[in-house]
Amino acid sequence: MDKIQIKRIYDDLSAESDTSESTYRVLVDRLWPRGISKDKAKLDEWNKEIAPSTELRKWFDHEEDKFKEFSKKYKKELTAHTDELERLSDISKQKKLVLLYGAKNENFNQAIVLQQVILEYSTKY
Repeated sequence: MDKIQIKRIYDDLSAESDTSESTYRVLVDRLWPRGISKDKAKLDEWNKEIAPSTELRKWFDHEEDKFKEFSKKYKKELTAHTDELERLSDISKQKKLVLLYGAKNENFNQAIVLQQVILEYSTKY
C-alpha cells in the first residue's frame, strides 16, 4: 500500500479505508473546491499553507507545457514550509496520507509535486 496517495476530491470515496482511522485526508488547494460540502469532503485538515501561492497557481493555470517550471517554482515555495512537510511526513509514517486536490488534470497538478517532496523529505529525516 502506498503511504502517500493523491486523489481528486471530486472522485467518490473508493473504499471504506479512505475514511478509516488509518487514513489521514488533507486538501492541498488554496481555494475550496466548488460544489463540495465539508461533510462530503471528509477531511482531516485543509492545509492552505502548503498549497501553491495564488500567483504561481494563476501563472500555471494547469497548462501541461508549464508543469516542469511550475514544479521547480512550487518546490522552491515549499522550502519555506519545512515544519509542515515534516509533520505530513510523520503522519505518512503512521497512517495512509491522502493528498486531495480539485484540478481536473490528474497528471499535472500540485499534489503530484507535493507527494514527491514529502516522499523525498521522509527519506531524509
